[in-house]
Amino acid sequence: MKAKEPLFEFISNELNYQIKNDDCLSALRKIEDEKFDLIITSPPYNVGKSYETKTSIEKYLETQDEIISELIRTLSKKGSICWQVGNYVDKGEIFPLDIYYYQIFKKYGLKLRNRIIWHFGHGLHASNRFSGRYETILWFTKSDDYIFNLDNVRVPSKYPGKLHFKGNKKGTPSGNPLGKNPSDIWEIIANDWETAMWNIPNVKSNHPEKTAHPCQFPIELVERCVLALTDESSWVLDPFAGVGTTVIASIKNNRNAIGIEKEEKYCDIAKERINDLKEGNLKMRPINKTIHVPSGNDKVSQVPKEWLELQFVNVNEKYHT
Repeated sequence: MKAKEPLFEFISNELNYQIKNDDCLSALRKIEDEKFDLIITSPPYNVGKSYETKTSIEKYLETQDEIISELIRTLSKKGSICWQVGNYVDKGEIFPLDIYYYQIFKKYGLKLRNRIIWHFGHGLHASNRFSGRYETILWFTKSDDYIFNLDNVRVPSKYPGKLHFKGNKKGTPSGNPLGKNPSDIWEIIANDWETAMWNIPNVKSNHPEKTAHPCQFPIELVERCVLALTDESSWVLDPFAGVGTTVIASIKNNRNAIGIEKEEKYCDIAKERINDLKEGNLKMRPINKTIHVPSGNDKVSQVPKEWLELQFVNVNEKYHT
């Protein structure tokens, strides 16, 4: 089957950006070895979304294994893979996909550097288990000599005035003047660049980046990986590109990028978003924007009168029967 032409391609004097409307595996087989310094994606979770066909977890992982083999071939020796996944749910039972994927990546010799927990405050409410509010990012490298620009993503130290108490450096600041190494728990709350915890909201209905895609990456999540794990002019790949968030985060930070997406309607949205970015009109959540915290005066944050009455009745019954 002949690969389709990229739906969108912009070439400047320095950087290249592409959205390829094609099947993931077919497109990957046409890419040269060791091209990318970062591969970052959120693969289909096998949960029956409109763009995927739900199958057994065994068959699902077998297909993903074939794709991962091709991805590793295209990864540079100094490169990283960031694989962001949630849980597969079947008949009320949870299958944590990161555990299954770990075995696949290890089989190909990759090394896990961090298992990042991305916590978010909103999602579907469960009725027969606790509501899920996190996903994971597995960060693998191809070798021990990998790109890691920690200074690009440092956060302010909690105690910047702390001093060495002994040795040759006694009396001098013990921390790094650029800040400290962030935590491996990324949570979306206020002033995320000013705390050790990285806070990124998931893209739901009120998020400024929301499009028609049901499982959309927030730009900020990708940006942090791009800034830390690539250099300027590096190549970045998203093999399940959706509406182009990885390409946008890469362009924004002077990286080359390719996104592969089989659904043409999402490629169309990606094209529009990239054009909006170039024209300065793309709606994005700023990386350090404070998340809204409802005040006591907000109606939706107040306990309904009916609930208060019900709680009063329940307390009376508990202690007077």
